[in-house]
Amino acid sequence: MDGTPAAPVGRPPREDTRAGWLLVAFQIFLFGVLGLELLRARDAVSPRGAAGLGGAIAGATAVGVASRRLGRELRAHPAPSPTAVLRVDGPYRLIRHPIYSGLLLLAGGLAVVSATVRAAAAFVALVAVLSLKARVEERLLAERFPEYRDYARRTPRFLPRLPRPGVRG
Repeated sequence: MDGTPAAPVGRPPREDTRAGWLLVAFQIFLFGVLGLELLRARDAVSPRGAAGLGGAIAGATAVGVASRRLGRELRAHPAPSPTAVLRVDGPYRLIRHPIYSGLLLLAGGLAVVSATVRAAAAFVALVAVLSLKARVEERLLAERFPEYRDYARRTPRFLPRLPRPGVRG
């Protein structure tokens, strides 16, 4: 877990490849729904709209920071690339899926700005899709990196742990 690349590994089984791309397609579709609902928003210029915009900007920033940390290893598909390195530093020291967390914050912000039932439904569906995608990715990472299970035990999936009162470190 020192950031050195593991030896290249073959492609994931065909069914994992198909399932992964299906999850990516759903993810794109749901963001499309959110985008269309945003275009239809009537009172986006409001305190609610400002709060949603703030969440969307924070989410986009989180996605950018975590994506930059992955660099050339960034992929939409949940299977790690053949030259992937297990990232446990930067935002990955706080949560296992900072990109997915950022996407959810971004989508939640867009849903708040839109304030429609369709936008809320798309957000809830996106939570389900990214949760499933994270589980698929985690299974593949555990197969690829023996140390992943220990990392997963000590690091939350989407939300960082809050510090406990009176505990330092």
